[in-house]
Amino acid sequence: MKRSGFADTPLHGGYVPAWLAERMTRLGTAIVESILLDYGHAAFLSKLSDPFWFQALGSVMGMDWHSSGITTSVMSALKRGLNSRASELGLFVCGGRGKQSRRTPDELRMIADRQGLDGDTLVRSSRLTARIDNNCIADGFQIYLHSFVLAASGDWAVVQQGMNAASGLARRYHWHSARVQDFVVAPHTGIMGEPAGPIMNLVDAQAGPAQDAMLMIARDRPDFTLDQIRHLEMPLHHDLRPEDVDLKRLGAVLAVAYERDLHSFADFLLTEKLGPRTVQTLAMVAEVIHGTPVRFSDPARFSFALGGKDGHPFPVPLKTYDESIDVLRKSLDAAKVDSGDKLDGFRRLNRFVEGVEKDLRPQVELRSLVAHEMALSPGLGGRSVRPGQKRPTRRSGIAQMSLF
Repeated sequence: MKRSGFADTPLHGGYVPAWLAERMTRLGTAIVESILLDYGHAAFLSKLSDPFWFQALGSVMGMDWHSSGITTSVMSALKRGLNSRASELGLFVCGGRGKQSRRTPDELRMIADRQGLDGDTLVRSSRLTARIDNNCIADGFQIYLHSFVLAASGDWAVVQQGMNAASGLARRYHWHSARVQDFVVAPHTGIMGEPAGPIMNLVDAQAGPAQDAMLMIARDRPDFTLDQIRHLEMPLHHDLRPEDVDLKRLGAVLAVAYERDLHSFADFLLTEKLGPRTVQTLAMVAEVIHGTPVRFSDPARFSFALGGKDGHPFPVPLKTYDESIDVLRKSLDAAKVDSGDKLDGFRRLNRFVEGVEKDLRPQVELRSLVAHEMALSPGLGGRSVRPGQKRPTRRSGIAQMSLF
């Protein structure tokens, strides 16, 4: 069995405000629906199991570009949006954070009964992924979020996250059923990181297969181990710095958005008359939908689509957010009656930006770009929440902290 990867992110406190959560649900659902229409369920589950793509998805949806909160907020948004249309899309999101994770077995069995799937096998897979990542890795991270995404075909992906309060980090783990050969054969191939605490519950009777598997990984060559995993390590700083993004790739998006001829052609590809700020966002949304894995080596770049709720690299531009959702939603609705021709504009836009990047090699200066976005922010309805800000309660006015 090979997991698809894991990511280390700073452990932040805070909450997702309603004005952002609702938009994340609508945009995230539209992005997933686009992927399903163009590539199918297996391709979406494969993308979901890539930690770099997942981070890019959270960034393009306007969450904090590097914090642990991306995991909770993205999976919550997808659960709200996809489950309400599960019978239509053939995709189900189970589990979640805390108490919701403990409901996963019941949710899986209920869905399995309706879809004619083997509920016991699905529940076993869910429990094994959680036990292996929680009990059999000496990294000091304790799982507190477990999301199981199931396709009607029976294929699945798991996204789960653990907390290490001592280091101030969260670790996100990704699994994909297509890559699972045997849960008890080298389940930790590619696990990296310094041990940060004792192995918990390793002597549990149900952890016997994991004990054998840990002995097996010790026999593997280190170079083989490192080649099997994609590990994303996000920095601790809140501000976005030049070393966090590929400026050439970002420059190509900005050229398409703001240079007259390129902008006009981008509008033609989408058959929409759009402002440059919306074209900038849609170009990044198109890349999340159609980009290959190599395109997501710098997921922080996607925060320049819709900013971040903590104000980095700039406040979330609500007007641009709403217009972008509207364009994508209209394209999805039209695709149902025109055999997908309308959605093909997003694929062509992605190819066009890649061509600009290759041929023109545009460059940008990050400080100037952030200053430009900050200047635009008031006119675009820019909005943010201070990092770690407490969620106000309606009854007493006393705030409570929600830890992602």
